[in-house]
Amino acid sequence: MQSAPVLPPEPVNAVTGGIDWARDDHAVSVVDAAGHQVRRFTVEHSDAGLRSLLTQLTRAGVGEVAIERPDGPVVAVLLAAGLTIVVISPNQLKNLRGRYGSAGNKDDRFDAFVLADTLRTDRARLRPLIPDAAATVTLRQTCRTRKDLVKHRIGLTNQLRAHLAIVFPGAVGLFADLDSPISLAFLDRFDCQDRADWLTVKRLSAWLRSVGYCGRADPAVLHARLRAAPRGLGGDQGGANAQITHALLEALRVLRTQITALEAQISEQLALHPDAPIFTSLPRSGTVRAARLLTEIGDCRARFPTPESLACLAGVAPSTRQSGKIRAVTFRWGADKQLRDAVTDFAADSRRANPWAAHLCDTAIARGHDHPHTVRILARAWLFVIWHCWQDGVPYDPTRHRALQALLTLPEAARAA
Repeated sequence: MQSAPVLPPEPVNAVTGGIDWARDDHAVSVVDAAGHQVRRFTVEHSDAGLRSLLTQLTRAGVGEVAIERPDGPVVAVLLAAGLTIVVISPNQLKNLRGRYGSAGNKDDRFDAFVLADTLRTDRARLRPLIPDAAATVTLRQTCRTRKDLVKHRIGLTNQLRAHLAIVFPGAVGLFADLDSPISLAFLDRFDCQDRADWLTVKRLSAWLRSVGYCGRADPAVLHARLRAAPRGLGGDQGGANAQITHALLEALRVLRTQITALEAQISEQLALHPDAPIFTSLPRSGTVRAARLLTEIGDCRARFPTPESLACLAGVAPSTRQSGKIRAVTFRWGADKQLRDAVTDFAADSRRANPWAAHLCDTAIARGHDHPHTVRILARAWLFVIWHCWQDGVPYDPTRHRALQALLTLPEAARAA
């Protein structure tokens, strides 16, 4: 197991740097060992500006830089130059401003100084950034882009559903999913109430055969659903609204095509990743879910020296606050939301394939926890298992999962209790 990376007791050349990232330019501050700002400048967000940034940091003797984000062109340039990067989140920076005054005003140059001085004073708490491998970063970007497109697809489907509820209600509940290929094909051919009125059971059956419908629902049942639904708009008004329907259908098709292309890319990239067997071995992880877990956890083992540190960053460990006799255990708001989403998505579905996970869920529900809390409890338990597999570099093996095997040895009545 790798030990967590730490900063040396004293900064390189007794100076530290801070960079306040912005879209067009970046404010930079250099602080000496006494906490005095010895240099302050601004560089443009351009190739020439980033080269100037490196030149001026080198002249000032800066070997360590604090910044608010762990990625991007600025971080890439600094890492390539061999500088040590320390990430201080925007939420932390907001609270740190109070050290230097009560106004709390946002100023880029002042924030750069706060970052540099915090790197000087709080070295024991801060950890240097160790970037993930290029394969992990690329896979992470692909997974996040797919997730964003899925979100857009869901929003567009809801927009189409709301539109059809007014102009053509019969098409809304006709098939299981409004954005499924068969549903989109139906709306392409029968985009308004007038065209749907032409359908009989025989004609609908013939059209379904022509498009290769799987036949899960009988054509007579589908036709009955169309007839039972409220009538939509007809005539010129129905035809005009059909143009809106086709516009939404085309946008949905583009999204579905690009999501499918990204899923193929995720599958290919995951197959080539050395950590893939660890995450694909988890129950009901699949391809996309395994890829998300892998990329959000990363491949730097030193980043999470304990399973507790991973659970806290994922936001599935509760936050305890205590003052005097008052003790409150609450939801952990400060977390990596991408990591939390990936872990809870996996945990929520794992109970369908793993008796241990199902037992933990049933127990939590019996104690009165709601569904989100139950999923976080299960996700925290899974992270302890995943962390050990990840640190040891071995796939998940149910036969070596002691809690699962202990549960399986119990009588059926004891498991249900």
